[in-house]
Amino acid sequence: MELAHSLLLNEEAYNQLGEFQKAEFIFEWLQFLQKLLPVTSRADIRENQKKLVEQLTSLLNNSPGPPTRRLVAKNLAVLYSTGDTFSVYQTIDKCNELIRSKDDSPSYLPTKLAAVVCLGYLYKNLGRILGNSFTDTVGNVLKAMKNAESQGRYEIMLSLQNILNGLGATAIPCHRDIYKAARSCLTDRSMAVRCAAAKCLLELQNEAVFMWSTDLDSVVTLCFKSFEGSNYDVRLAVSKLLGTVLARAVTTKQTTASTRQNFHRISLEEAMELLGTGFLRGSCGFLRASGDMLKGTSSVSRDVRVGVTQAYVVFVSTLGGQWLERNFSAFLSHILDLVSQSHPKAIQTQMDAICCRRCVSFILRATVGGLLGEKAQIAAAKEICQAIWKLKKVVDAAMSDSNLETRITTTDVTASQHVLVCTLQELGSLIHGLGTTAAPLLQDSSAGILEAVISVILHPSISVRLTAAWCLRCIAVALPSYVSLLLDHCIERLSVLKSSPEAVTGYSFAVAALLGAVKHCPLGIPHGKGKVIMTVAEDLLCSASRNSRISLQRTQAGWLLIAALMTLGPAVVQHHLPRMLLLWKCIFPSSPKDLETEKTRGDSFTWQVTLEGRAGALCAIKSFVSHCAGLLTDEVVQRLLPPLPSAVDLLTQLSSIYKLYGNSLKTSSTVYRHKLYELLAVLPPKTYEGSFSAVLKELVADLTVPDSQIDASTFLLPPLCHANDLLLLGPLLQETDHRFIEEQLLLGNSIAGGSLEYDPYSVYEKVAKGDSVPKPLPPVLSVISAATRLFGVIFSHVAESRRLQVLEQLLDSIKQTKGSRQQIVQLNVVSAFSTSLKHLASCKGSLGPEEVRRSALTLVMGALKSNNPLLRCAAAECLARLAQVVSDSAFTAGLAQVSFDKLKSARDVVSRTGHSLALGCLYRYLGGIGSTQHLNACVGILYTLSQDSTSPDVQAWALHSLSLIVDLAGPLFHVHVEPTLSLVLMLLLTVPPAYAEVHQSLGRCLNALITTLGPELQGSSTTVSALRTSCLLGCAVMQDNPDCLVQAQAISCLQQLHMFAPRHVNLSSLVSCLCEILLDNSVLVNLCSSYLLLRRAVVACLHQLVQREAAEVSEYAVALVKESREDFTPDVNVREIGLEGALLGLLDKELDQRLCQDIKDTLSHMLTSMAVEKLSFWLKLCKDVLAASADFNTVASVDTTQEEETAKADDVSVLTSASVERSHPFSNPRWSTRVFAAECVCKIISQCENADSAHFDITLAQERKQRDSRDDFLVLHLSDLIRMAFMAATDHSDQLRLSGLQTLLIVVRKFAAVPEPEFPGHVILEQYQANVGAALRPAFAPETPPDVTAKACQVCSAWIASGVVYIVAVEKQKNLSDAHNHLLKIANSTEESYRDTASSASGLLDLVQADLGTLSKLWLAALQDFALLTLPSEYASQLPAEGGTFYTAETIENARPHYYNSWALILYATALWLTSTGFIIVDPDEGVTNLSRPVTPTTMCQDSSSRPLVKSPEDVNTDRFHLILGITVESLCSPRSDAAMENIIACLRALQALFEVPWPRSKIGGDQELGVELLNVLHRLILTRESPDIQLAALEVVRLILFAAQEHVKEKRRSAEVDDGAAEKETLPEFGEGKDTGGLVPGKSLVFATLELCVCILVRQLPQLNPKLTCSPAVQSGKHLLLSEDGSRLVSAALVILSDVPAICSPEGSISVLPTILYLIIGVLKETAVKLRDGQLPLTVAASLQALKGLLSSPMARAEKSRAAWTDLLRSALVTVLDCWDQADGLLQELDETSLLTAITVFIMSTSPEVTTIECLQKRCIEKFKLTLDSKDPFVQHKCYQLLHSIFQHPNKTVSYPYIHSLASSIVGKLQETEKAKPENAAELQVIQEGIKVVIALTATAEEEHRAHLVACLLPILISFLLDENALVSATNSAKYLHEFALQNLMQIGPQYSSVFKKLIASSPAMKARLESAVKGNQESIKVKTAKHAKNPGKSSSIQLKTNFL
Repeated sequence: MELAHSLLLNEEAYNQLGEFQKAEFIFEWLQFLQKLLPVTSRADIRENQKKLVEQLTSLLNNSPGPPTRRLVAKNLAVLYSTGDTFSVYQTIDKCNELIRSKDDSPSYLPTKLAAVVCLGYLYKNLGRILGNSFTDTVGNVLKAMKNAESQGRYEIMLSLQNILNGLGATAIPCHRDIYKAARSCLTDRSMAVRCAAAKCLLELQNEAVFMWSTDLDSVVTLCFKSFEGSNYDVRLAVSKLLGTVLARAVTTKQTTASTRQNFHRISLEEAMELLGTGFLRGSCGFLRASGDMLKGTSSVSRDVRVGVTQAYVVFVSTLGGQWLERNFSAFLSHILDLVSQSHPKAIQTQMDAICCRRCVSFILRATVGGLLGEKAQIAAAKEICQAIWKLKKVVDAAMSDSNLETRITTTDVTASQHVLVCTLQELGSLIHGLGTTAAPLLQDSSAGILEAVISVILHPSISVRLTAAWCLRCIAVALPSYVSLLLDHCIERLSVLKSSPEAVTGYSFAVAALLGAVKHCPLGIPHGKGKVIMTVAEDLLCSASRNSRISLQRTQAGWLLIAALMTLGPAVVQHHLPRMLLLWKCIFPSSPKDLETEKTRGDSFTWQVTLEGRAGALCAIKSFVSHCAGLLTDEVVQRLLPPLPSAVDLLTQLSSIYKLYGNSLKTSSTVYRHKLYELLAVLPPKTYEGSFSAVLKELVADLTVPDSQIDASTFLLPPLCHANDLLLLGPLLQETDHRFIEEQLLLGNSIAGGSLEYDPYSVYEKVAKGDSVPKPLPPVLSVISAATRLFGVIFSHVAESRRLQVLEQLLDSIKQTKGSRQQIVQLNVVSAFSTSLKHLASCKGSLGPEEVRRSALTLVMGALKSNNPLLRCAAAECLARLAQVVSDSAFTAGLAQVSFDKLKSARDVVSRTGHSLALGCLYRYLGGIGSTQHLNACVGILYTLSQDSTSPDVQAWALHSLSLIVDLAGPLFHVHVEPTLSLVLMLLLTVPPAYAEVHQSLGRCLNALITTLGPELQGSSTTVSALRTSCLLGCAVMQDNPDCLVQAQAISCLQQLHMFAPRHVNLSSLVSCLCEILLDNSVLVNLCSSYLLLRRAVVACLHQLVQREAAEVSEYAVALVKESREDFTPDVNVREIGLEGALLGLLDKELDQRLCQDIKDTLSHMLTSMAVEKLSFWLKLCKDVLAASADFNTVASVDTTQEEETAKADDVSVLTSASVERSHPFSNPRWSTRVFAAECVCKIISQCENADSAHFDITLAQERKQRDSRDDFLVLHLSDLIRMAFMAATDHSDQLRLSGLQTLLIVVRKFAAVPEPEFPGHVILEQYQANVGAALRPAFAPETPPDVTAKACQVCSAWIASGVVYIVAVEKQKNLSDAHNHLLKIANSTEESYRDTASSASGLLDLVQADLGTLSKLWLAALQDFALLTLPSEYASQLPAEGGTFYTAETIENARPHYYNSWALILYATALWLTSTGFIIVDPDEGVTNLSRPVTPTTMCQDSSSRPLVKSPEDVNTDRFHLILGITVESLCSPRSDAAMENIIACLRALQALFEVPWPRSKIGGDQELGVELLNVLHRLILTRESPDIQLAALEVVRLILFAAQEHVKEKRRSAEVDDGAAEKETLPEFGEGKDTGGLVPGKSLVFATLELCVCILVRQLPQLNPKLTCSPAVQSGKHLLLSEDGSRLVSAALVILSDVPAICSPEGSISVLPTILYLIIGVLKETAVKLRDGQLPLTVAASLQALKGLLSSPMARAEKSRAAWTDLLRSALVTVLDCWDQADGLLQELDETSLLTAITVFIMSTSPEVTTIECLQKRCIEKFKLTLDSKDPFVQHKCYQLLHSIFQHPNKTVSYPYIHSLASSIVGKLQETEKAKPENAAELQVIQEGIKVVIALTATAEEEHRAHLVACLLPILISFLLDENALVSATNSAKYLHEFALQNLMQIGPQYSSVFKKLIASSPAMKARLESAVKGNQESIKVKTAKHAKNPGKSSSIQLKTNFL
């Protein structure tokens, strides 16, 4: 194929190819040429033009296929328009010649068609350059049309469209001729020709004025005719033509003189009147209609009505949203008039009425719902409401007529019903769409929306009452705050008007509908309502028999309410279950005998009431079973069963009762049947086994002797067919934008669509997906569908012998019927049998013996021959399921063989389509039949069938079947891939475009082939690349196809290719193709592409592309717009807002849920991969969407205060706010879009968080921005973030407010700590206090929904806790403590606690001090509730019967999640509060009582009313303490691995807070078991949670527990001393663990538990400490580990705890734990003492030294009983430290000498002298000091001097003297050496200074006689450091500092030892001179300098902190 890539056709290569490859080669070349020509230079083109033209024109004679001829034409046109045009006339003549040719043979046809197409494109591109030649051409083409067949007519129409497009106004002379030709084609029998004619006329009307002036009437009539017998595509095309022409007629401003005389612009009314005639009278013209009307025979065909409906929508969409706003009232009154009394024909039967109502609803939904912004929608809702009021007045007038007879028949009343149904439905849908944005509309009393809807609840027509109820339901879902109010109102009216039949049904419908809405309302309704409704229902049922006039209504209403009540779920129903079961039991006769007596007694009316009641009861039970599955215990099922046999008995008797009482019972008996079947289908089949045969008999009768002669295939069969197979049956069965009205055409003329009045019980059910209103079918039909479902269940459960009888019975009944009746029976039977096979397959059952199989097969094979394509499709599926259930390979092979034989012999379309699909379906359930010859046979037959060009149907079905086999045969298919692919390509290149269904099947085949090849497509071998090229070629052909569904297939194929071989898909052309479809404005009807499935395919493809290459996709989209081609005019400014903005705009217009979700996902992917790079762009997008709807004045009013601050240079986005008003890319976006934008802002913040810290650091951001202006950081947009959050948080829509508050919360949390660089000590958020305050204030208004208030509380708490603000808070909190609304009390109190959580840290407790009294009670109550709710289920009986403080018994389940979300913070808050009061209860009556020691009982209690017993404060405190402790321990022990980290941390912090106060410490200290248990819980927590934060918090709690135990032991010792003061000391008992023996019991011992926990932490961080491990080679390497920062902190915390352990032991106990503790402390020291740079100590070393010091100075070391043992152990420890040093010398040099030296010093200084003064130890210690003094490292020397300094000053001379004797002389010696070598740097300087200090200290401690000697040594050294004035200037810093230091010391020493000083100075004149000059030189500056350098230079303070151990 590479050879095809050249400017001229490579004829050599071309001639070597076979016939089919030639076609491929040509297509590839033409495609390449199409891309090449626009970018080739003009000179090159001219050079090759002649040859190229020859090659292209010669192709015309080669009978090219449709895609090829289109490409030839396009290339010729481009060639002439870029090159020279002189030979163009020859080409045109040649084409005309070809068209004139007399050759009519089929083989010549493609050449003629190619010439026609060629002319079209030449004129389209060259247009007026071609002068007047067009008249001949057009004449010639029109002449050819007269005897052209359908393909010819199709191409001629499209070609004429292109000619008109190119010529524009020049073509006026030909307009009339073209118009005439197109008129005849518009009613052509070929649908494709009609579509083409519509497109041609659409092009014509641009210039042909007569079409929308003089000939308007005939154009309109013509369109109506064209709708007759049309298909979906025709209706789309023609409605577009009709709508556009009328819109043009209404809006045109005609000025030319020529046409003025016969032109008059028609008014809007006339235009709509024209459409109305089509809607009401169809295509029978205007004159003839009157005659028919008189006879009353004509009925408008549905396709005309649906077509006109679509034309209405196009008409309004063309005129646009603003036009609709201005003319809405006229439009509304016209539309409603279509179903009003003025046109009785349209609504003469219920069926017609339902169809018309649907059409009207569709028009209103598509225009009002799709074109208007929210404000306009609110205005429209008011208009609609006015219409309702007007109708209401008419009805009232008619109803007031007192005569009962006339009252019901009044025509006005029945007539107004349809208008009311339409208005109420639209009103409901409007408000539902507006959501909470509609709140102002409902509050506006002048509109009176609610009053209007409630007023028509009493309308005499049942359908109006039901629709009003539905409308209320929509209002309730949109505005949940109205549910309770409306329910109360309706229940109240129901009770008051019990005696009016209309009121009883109307209000019960309303209550039921509102109950159905509850599950869509986040906050639910108060549980008491359930009780009220149950009472009302019981009352209605009991009083039904009292008044026969309304007994029927009351019975129905009672059961309806009970059934609706069930939807509230188990929690509510549980309490009413006994009463409901009792009613259920009572409604059916208890024995068959009672049923017999019933039959003899009643009349038709009583039977009607009885049946109605029983149907209601069945419905209620079905509702119970479906909504409360949780309550279906065995016991309840047992109570449900008894009435069932009786219900089935009645079912069998129905026909006889019906015979007795005649037709009046028809409907009620049908409804009863339906409800019983429905109930049985949801019950477990085991429960009614006994009734199987009776029910089966009835079912068979229903299926085989149906009441109706209606073909119900369209709603019975689609669920039984596979979704993919339905694609064969045309667009009507697929999802389209017009599904709502198009459905009617499926159902055939004899049956209407579903409607609410057919089944009132659907008013509370969930709506089916995609419907706005429930559409239950008429009872006659719903019985059949219920029967088929139930048959499936029962058939799969009955015995096999019974199955055979049933099947034979069914087969007989099919044989016995004839004609259309037979087809209906067959359809019912097949759908029932197919359902049963589905059940059998799902429960893995078997069908039965051979005879059953045979009957089943006969049944299915019969259906495969049916004329109804849908039935054939279902039968093929059924056949495959049969094979699946039988699962016997021989049987399956037999089935396939039957189909093979049939396909070989049969010639009729029906058999061939049915059996070919059967072959594909067989593969679906058997996953490949496994044998290759079977596959080969299948593929061979399907190849042949798919080339049968005489029947496109056969081709489509065969190809579809082939696609299934490709998909399902797996690797077996690989051998067939190449031939299949060539077949597919050949057909794509040859099948005419009019056969769209064949192309769609080809697309599915190609898709399956690509999937089969999969990742192999990436390969580089020649075969693979050939396959890949073929796939891409196929996609290109399909992309050019005019049919939308084929284009959708092309896109999904490219999507697959991109997934498997991304490098080979040209991304830029794919993206531009997608964008053209998505953003093209030329396609009308408020949506972008008219085909929903195409839009879905485009977005799905984009979704996949942006996951991998978001940036490229975005760039290509913008590039496409920049090319600015004429034929592509997007309706959004993509250049400015990018593809992202375009998608956001689309999201706003799109109504299809699935598509919206896909768009959101696509945008989210783009955001995650690009938001950080294109930050300003994304923020501006979100801001535009959010600001588009905000009222600017509100935003401005808040921002004025900010303008001064935000006008800083760093704020990038100040400019955008000013330009917002000028032009808005998004006009009035819907609230859901704005919510999405707010969510995007939150995502952007989190993306920035992961990206770079500069986003949250303004100083860094500004620096980097200055360095590179392209950089962009979030913090620079802070004002925008706040403004967006503010706009969202103050909107009308609650969802948007929640999103806005969430955004605000995130902004506050993320930016709270960012400092403001210009005002040190302030944070950046402070300047936004006004905005945040203004955003939060409205949420605390009384009418705000509680969830919004709760969210606002959360934001408040974050805002207050952030430390940004102190003032705003208090007033807000006032509202909260009494915000007890709904379940969210809990949430509120939580948020409150949130606040305090943070507040304790920042001293904010004062803020809530005033409310703490109330709050603390609420918190404690909430904690008690939580404790009860977390009890395991077996303690359920112990829960308080009436519920807790914040929940009632009914709401337990709903309350649980709220408690689970908030308990942890409430717990922490309570602990903080108790801590802050120090457990001292402030009692209002008693004043202050102190609780540290027991006190007299007082009456203080949390709630004195509830507990009669008075508790002492001690008890109250104990209760509270145990409550908090219990909850904490329970949650820390809980095995839930998903427990949030925050909760664990909160628990640990609460414990910390508790134990920081003496009283709780005394509780835990005094109760050892409790302490041990807590330690064990913490130990387990540390083992299971890796998080360092949790482990650190746990260690802190351990430390506090240990501290409490220490206090306890001290207290006991103290009190023992006080009590036994007189006694002898020896008799004192031992306190502390280990008593006299020193033994510790694991599990009982606090010390043991503590040690376990510390060892766990230490060994996990430093495995070398584990003696078991140290032997293993892994650890012996001796390498030192550097711990992480967290690890170091954990080890340090554990060491602190260890050093405290001996304090809670008795002396004997301390002896037993000491070795362990010493081992661990010294172990840590050994393992972590590593040199760091700059001489810093590692954190762990510092901690271990600190711990060592604490341990050595323990009183136990000196206590009599333990002194000796301690001394021994401590000596051993010192030896260990010394040994460690010696080993290190051999191993590693990196061990830190200073740490070990410090450890030795700690031993020397902290232990009693007897430990260290043993000679051998002392000698070794002194050696170490000597070694260290000689170290080369100044840091080490410095440290050594410091340590010696402290040892020399030891008070005990036996300790210090040996060191002084050994080391003093060498120190002095070292200092004397420094006279020669002056210090180089700060470190050396420090060493000298420290040395001097040591000598000075020595001098001070020395005895008198030695002092003079020391001073004499010291002074010369000091004086040698002095510099004279000249030297001082040039000296280094170190020398200067040394000079000053020496001078300072001399000044001090001189006066102290004056005699020695004088003697020395006198003896050395040089010294004297030096000293004097230094003193003089420094005289001036000395004061300044000393002040400055009092601190030691160069010594970092952190070292001081960390090394101060001594």
